[in-house]
Amino acid sequence: MVVIPARGGSKRIPGKNVKPLGGKPLIDYTLEAALGIFTGDQICITTDDERIVERAKEKGIEVPFLRPPALATDESNMVDVLKHCVAFYEEKNREFENILLLQPTSPFRKKSDLVNALKSFTEDVDLVASVFVTKSNPYYLLYEEDQQGWLKKSKGEKFFGRAQDVPDVYELNGSVFVIRITTLKTFPCTSVLQFPRVKKYVMDEYYSVDLDTEIDWEFAEFLLNKKLISLYE
Repeated sequence: MVVIPARGGSKRIPGKNVKPLGGKPLIDYTLEAALGIFTGDQICITTDDERIVERAKEKGIEVPFLRPPALATDESNMVDVLKHCVAFYEEKNREFENILLLQPTSPFRKKSDLVNALKSFTEDVDLVASVFVTKSNPYYLLYEEDQQGWLKKSKGEKFFGRAQDVPDVYELNGSVFVIRITTLKTFPCTSVLQFPRVKKYVMDEYYSVDLDTEIDWEFAEFLLNKKLISLYE
């Protein structure tokens, strides 16, 4: 089952999920990516916004329920949102083993990213999470104040050489999560990232844009205008 969470509210970028990006609503990027490998009846849109319902229907995806208001606030817990989706379909006698969670605020995905992330979800894994190699490497660039107020390296005091000499560190990009439903239902947590067996799927930095601020949005427009990304490959 694919789950696309797309509530209507957003404080930093009002109406974000239906705001045009590169000439089409933001939500369309994720709807089209999901439809590239799944049929409409395998896709669950969890939203409280009728505008998003209409966009989904135009793509051939039915939306059989609206998300309850209690699960559509800034403080809403994604684990609870996912459990609500699973429970809805189980009541309809439709059971799934896994969830492919696609967040609209990370719109740039190749088809190959989805296919390969799903392939990497093996029987010994609870969660596959998409990441990219971060430039903010705690072995090389990040420092913290000690109790006396002096700057000390966040990690790896022995590394004071070149950037290429330090280990890679990965940053979540929020784009692709493959989630084992039995773990979701039984493991006590407030985030799927607390699952015991988490595996990375590495994506390109340009495809890892997470739209949280207007500056993020402008950068995404720049990538599209300069044709620096190629979707659905």
